[in-house]
Amino acid sequence: MKKLLAFLFLIITSCNCYAQTASNAEVSAKKQAEQTLDFWHQAAANANFEAYFSLMTKDAVFIGTDASENWQNKDFREYAKPYFDNGKAWSFKTLERNIYFGKNGDYAWFDELLDTQMGICRGSGVLVKKDENWKIKHYVLSITIPNENVDEVIAIKKETDQELQSQLQKN
Repeated sequence: MKKLLAFLFLIITSCNCYAQTASNAEVSAKKQAEQTLDFWHQAAANANFEAYFSLMTKDAVFIGTDASENWQNKDFREYAKPYFDNGKAWSFKTLERNIYFGKNGDYAWFDELLDTQMGICRGSGVLVKKDENWKIKHYVLSITIPNENVDEVIAIKKETDQELQSQLQKN
């Protein structure tokens, strides 16, 4: 009986240690993912083009606030380069962030509220683990609109939306 109890104690202790290790790994992964996003935002604020784009995958996508802004990495680099070269990129400060991980820990998705020159915006995206480092693969920036102002915004963008819808339907 003593041997059985000792064996059960060993199994329970081993499981508990494994759970703590997994928990520590999750905390570490979250910290690394948060640092990647923080460094990325800081690189833009510092107008550091190389640092900013080094934190994105080569096939990354950046979706901007305008309906026409679906930037593949190469096009986004070309669009952003003059802003970085002039030392005036953009400055996003994180107000709130949530990060979620896939089962294998090799990808994560996130959402964040940001203090920006456009007021509060929401960023969301996907991170992938490349050579033990997190890289941004997909990012979506959205301007937040209070529910009570949605009708006003719809009216403001109605003409632009109709023009874009017409162009897209022709394609």
